Amino acid sequence: MAYYYRLGNIPPKRHTQFRQPDGSLYHEELVSSKGFSGIYSNLYHIYPPTRIQEVLKPEPCAHKIVPDLPLQQVHLKTSVQGITGKDYLDARRTLMVNNDVRLAICNPSEKKMDYYYKNGEADEVIYVHDGSGYVYSQFGKLRIKKGDYVVIPRTTIFRIEFDEDPVRLLIIESMSPVETVKRYRNELGQLEEHSPYCERDIHPPQELVTEEDKGEYLVKIKKQGYLHQYRYEHSPLDIVGWDGFLYPYTISIYDFEPITGRIHQPPPVHQMFQAHNYVICSFVPRLFDYHPLAIPAPYNHSNIDSDEVLFYAEGDFMSRKGIDRGSFTLHVGSLPHGPHPGTVEKSIGAKETHEYAVMVDTFKPLFLTEEAMEFVDKNYPMSWTE
Repeated sequence: MAYYYRLGNIPPKRHTQFRQPDGSLYHEELVSSKGFSGIYSNLYHIYPPTRIQEVLKPEPCAHKIVPDLPLQQVHLKTSVQGITGKDYLDARRTLMVNNDVRLAICNPSEKKMDYYYKNGEADEVIYVHDGSGYVYSQFGKLRIKKGDYVVIPRTTIFRIEFDEDPVRLLIIESMSPVETVKRYRNELGQLEEHSPYCERDIHPPQELVTEEDKGEYLVKIKKQGYLHQYRYEHSPLDIVGWDGFLYPYTISIYDFEPITGRIHQPPPVHQMFQAHNYVICSFVPRLFDYHPLAIPAPYNHSNIDSDEVLFYAEGDFMSRKGIDRGSFTLHVGSLPHGPHPGTVEKSIGAKETHEYAVMVDTFKPLFLTEEAMEFVDKNYPMSWTE
């Protein structure tokens, strides 16, 4: 995150006495990244965050990679998929993975979680394809809506309550911190004038939710292929105040300001986030190139270093045929990819595009999971041959 934020009541100095109305101490918790050298926040609990009631049996949640697949371009027709499960965890279908990132869809039928969830090993970036609701965490109540990227740092304890509309999510699990793009920031971390978004577009929680009642509270913690289950006699949302740089936030794809030029611009101009060994980009409506001989369709490309995933969110994708809203394409490194036959000539003279897409470029190969195989379009690798 790029700036300091606070909610609720906190003492004037860190690590000093901060007392409850009955004279007992509030319980301070430091949530820090990269040991003690990354961003962090200090939280103040009514009850000790270390006090647990019971450790339950863990549930396996690992994915299985499909071995020995041919090297080929991939189209996953997930647009045809309806409900994928009950709630935010049960409905998650992991499709592509490597050691740095996991990509999943999640179309839950239930609107509320009856437990709390913590990803103990990955940041979660939720792209809200359809739906709206609220994320409730130690850091407060965060409104989420269609088109939002919801960035949730690892170890954040939260639950989601969706509104009544259908919900479709793209979930990116990042094994390294998800950050704003370094080249957009000055030496103090402020987003610079050339950045396609600024701090006004970043929305942290606006309201603190303090749950004081005792009872039975279940927290599911994802780590190393299991959901570890902890039962508490108090809510993990017993926070009276916090401050720092680490917290969940939203930024909308609709607030991304496109960078255009006289000739076709390369994908880095669309970059939204950075992480270790991969980036996330946002393709949004924009004016096409304005050189008199410009070709708006992208050129053929052989990327020797990375795999490219596109999630097609909205609009008409002029360089692709047979792609629907909610489709994925995976264009693997070492093979050329480019516009489908006929789309280059067709694009000449076009003035603008109205598409939205999320792109994930990885610098290590991605692998398909067993759950992805039901969506594979077997004709896609030959779709450039007409």
